[in-house]
Amino acid sequence: MRYLRHITISLFVLALGATVQAQGPVQVVDKKALTLDGAKKVIAAAAAEARKNNAGGVIAIVDDGGNLMALERLEGTFAAGANIAIGKARTAALFKRPTKAFEDVIKNGRTAMVALNDFTPLQGGVPIVVDGQVIGAVGVSGANSAQQDEDFAVAAANSLKMGGPTHASMAGGPASAITYLDREKVATAFAKGMSLLEVEGYKVHASRRTDPGVVEVHLWETDVVYVLEGSATLVTGGTIVDPKTIAPGEIRGPSVIGGESRRIAKGDVIVIPQTVPQWFKEVTGPLLYFVVKPISMDGDGK
Repeated sequence: MRYLRHITISLFVLALGATVQAQGPVQVVDKKALTLDGAKKVIAAAAAEARKNNAGGVIAIVDDGGNLMALERLEGTFAAGANIAIGKARTAALFKRPTKAFEDVIKNGRTAMVALNDFTPLQGGVPIVVDGQVIGAVGVSGANSAQQDEDFAVAAANSLKMGGPTHASMAGGPASAITYLDREKVATAFAKGMSLLEVEGYKVHASRRTDPGVVEVHLWETDVVYVLEGSATLVTGGTIVDPKTIAPGEIRGPSVIGGESRRIAKGDVIVIPQTVPQWFKEVTGPLLYFVVKPISMDGDGK
């Protein structure tokens, strides 16, 4: 009897071990993570939106645990914006919701929420979601309005989503796979004016303008522009006035001396080589244009 009991216990232990072994993989999940290069791409998208709208701002990127990964303060932005932007990003990441939701809740009377520790319920923090997973968040502070803070943060957060499902596009690495963007994603990109894809070697932008811009010089990017809607007066060439380097390979200025002025409209294509100044001097309408940007692979333009 004791022998049979021993066999029964042994079989039970073996069966339990087999069950645990079979269930082992279930206890480990695969998850996406935001890389440093990916965080830099998100900052670049927000900074591009700010400059396009002649606004300042501080952009903070955190991982899904709320840990700071990257921070940039655009020229002229008040210093306190850095801590505010970090707080917005942390709040959006840890609660997995845009910070505007909490600002609205408090406005509607639930003031007890302000007692939470490490909590910044101010509009301008947005989670970064890829394939349904929150991989981090972006916080923006110091733009021209709270709404602009959020608009820039949304555009930045969507820059990875628009880049497609591959890890390479998330991190800004080489384009090693086919990228398919359905019409809804493209329409969303044009509605906001944002990047569709940025990888090593080229960028694809769904651009939108409602106002004139500053003069831009891209030292490493050629712009292939196809106008979808609206019209504009575009000045190319000439000598940029009061040029300022605002990022590696990127120069801006208020106007140009000389240059060639032309009216561009729906259906037009124009190719602007790298180093050539370009200035959307007048804009009619919303101007929607598709831009493919081959990037020079020489020197720092890699």
